[in-house]
This record gives sequence, C-alpha cells and structure tokens, in this order.
Amino acid sequence: MSKQNIARGLGLILGAGLFALASVALAAGKAPAHHPKAAAKTAIPAADSIIWRGDHCTARIFKDLARQYEATKQGSVTLQPFSTISGLDAVNAGTADVAGSARAAMPERAEEKSINFYPIAWDALVPIVSADNPVSNISLKQLHDLYLGRIDNWKDLGGPDAPINLYGAAPPLDGIEYSTRLLLFHYGDQTVSVPRLYVNTEKLEEGIAIDVHGIGMSTLSGVAGNRKIKMLSVEGYSASTASVADGTYPLYTALYLASREDDKRHDAVAKFIHFVDSDSAKAILRKHDLVPYADASGLLAKQEERVAFIDAHVFPQAATTASSEARVSAPNATAQALQRVAPTSELTAAAKDRAAQAKAGKDNNATPPAQDNGGH
Repeated sequence: MSKQNIARGLGLILGAGLFALASVALAAGKAPAHHPKAAAKTAIPAADSIIWRGDHCTARIFKDLARQYEATKQGSVTLQPFSTISGLDAVNAGTADVAGSARAAMPERAEEKSINFYPIAWDALVPIVSADNPVSNISLKQLHDLYLGRIDNWKDLGGPDAPINLYGAAPPLDGIEYSTRLLLFHYGDQTVSVPRLYVNTEKLEEGIAIDVHGIGMSTLSGVAGNRKIKMLSVEGYSASTASVADGTYPLYTALYLASREDDKRHDAVAKFIHFVDSDSAKAILRKHDLVPYADASGLLAKQEERVAFIDAHVFPQAATTASSEARVSAPNATAQALQRVAPTSELTAAAKDRAAQAKAGKDNNATPPAQDNGGH
C-alpha cells in the first residue's frame, strides 16, 4: 500500500472511563544499559517514538507489529490498549499519535472528522460460542433477530431448549460491535438488546469459553486456534483467510490505523504505516489469520454484491415496509462502506450516484402529506 494509495475515511467512538488503562512499552532490540556504545548505537530518537492507542482486538496484532518495527531500528511504539473510542479521541486531542480500530469512521461524529483512516488488513467478524455448544451455523436473519431480542432460546437456532446468553463489548461504538451492526442494520450505532457486557473482546471470549449457552461476536484473527471457542459459520460459509480474500464469507471487515495529518509526529506515524505494508509486516498479519489489505483489494468491487446478499437474507423480499426500506438503504450502505475505505475511487462515485437515485425514487413514491381541510 503506497503512501499515495492509502485510503482515507471518517470515524467514530465515545469514551468509557470505567476501564483500566493498560500501557505496554515495547522494548525489543534494546542493548544492555551497561554497554554505552551499544546503547548509543541502538537508541531510537524521541522524534521517532509514537504512541498507539486503540481496542484490545487490534492490540493483539499491533503488539507483534510494533516489536518487529522496533527491531528494524526505524522507531518505537508505545501501546495503550483500551477501547476504540478512547484511541480515536486521543488522536483527535493529540495525546496519542495513531489509533488502532476494527471499524471505520462514523461520519456524524465531530471528533473523527479530522482523522484519516488507513486500512491495513481484512478480517472476519465471527459469531462465537463455547466449544461444547452443539450449534455450528447461524443465518444472517437469526443473527439480526438475536441482536434485537427476538430470539432468546437455543432451540430456535437448532440447539437445546435453553436460554441464550448474548454477550457484547461494553465500550460505546466498539469496533467489532459497530462493524457487525453496520452490516446487519446499516447503522453501526443501532440500538440492540445485549444483556451481558464485557470491558473488551478478550474478556468476552473468556466468558463465552466457559458458558455453553453464551454467544457473541469476535474476529477470526482473535479466536483462530482457540480450542475453547467455536466459530459459527454464517449462511453455511466458514470464516477463513481464503473465504475473506475471495469475499464468500459475508461478514468480512477492514482493520485500520487512524491518525491526524497535523499530528506533531506525523512523519514518524507515516513511517510506521509504510512499514505495515512491508513484507515482514505482512507476514505478521498472515500469522494472525489476517489478509493484508492490498492482497484483496478486489473486495471493494464486491461491496454492492455483499450488501445485497446480506439484505436479501435479513429482509424477506415479501415484506412490505422493511423490504422497501432495504431496497433504498442498501445502495446507501454500499456507498458509505466504499466512502470509508476508498473515498476517491470511481467505484465510490458510482455507488453514491446509485444511492442518490434510490433516495430520489423513494421520495417521489412517498405518500403525499394529508391536506388540511379545516377540521372537516
């Protein structure tokens, strides 16, 4: 991903002060302090040191990326895993240089309008259950209804007659939760019914691993290889790097680095973003079951097809109001998705035109307002 081709977007998230800050300063490659010559040789100038802050989901990946980056002697990264919104707000305020996010920007949020989002990899949003849970697949409609509280028993998902314990991440506009709701509802901040909230995705996974009746959302990169966790297939499609890369798994998503153009360490941030596109960094991404962003750039052209696929399963074609709204909102959702990851692409411009045409058609077919007949 060249510096010129890095896609920009808008973003969003609120702060949650009840969670403890975990700061991790990576020190890989530093020479022993008792050897002054070696220390001088490997010392990294303060100007090349940056602060990364973001959600725990992406922190698991950036821990390895930051360690490798420091080993190249190009700079150092201090990690502050906390939440998506705290990372984006810190970047906006200038108290962090770069944020990690498992979701794109939310255009309406003022704090994120000055932040550039750089997609670095493709991941999969996956419904997860305990390894002991007998259910292995869930439909998009079932996932949609589960979030709305319309499904609350495992027998409705082909399992035993037992209550469903739905888990979610507590921080507002969490990356995984936001991206999932954006695909299912076209609104990342859709109000849902999630009774069990955890401080971050890692704690959510730990809870589900010991709760045979639990279910929640995580990522392929987060739970692949975790024998205590089972990833449910969606509409019969299993999440894997192959099914993400070719777009057959419907709930794929991008991971981002986000920063301000006017950050005081802009050059150091740009160097780190450039490093993430290197062969050694891509090897780390693949080790975490991620698809480097440039390796599957063709997914951009599949956005409209993907949105249509999801909507066809979530909104029955025979439904009246819901189906009508879906036909109008699908082009808009496609345009928004492309705007976030490829704002200057011709595909984005075409999607915007289709969204405008759909909205115009809806407005023209709307029921005229009732006439004022003076109370008669």
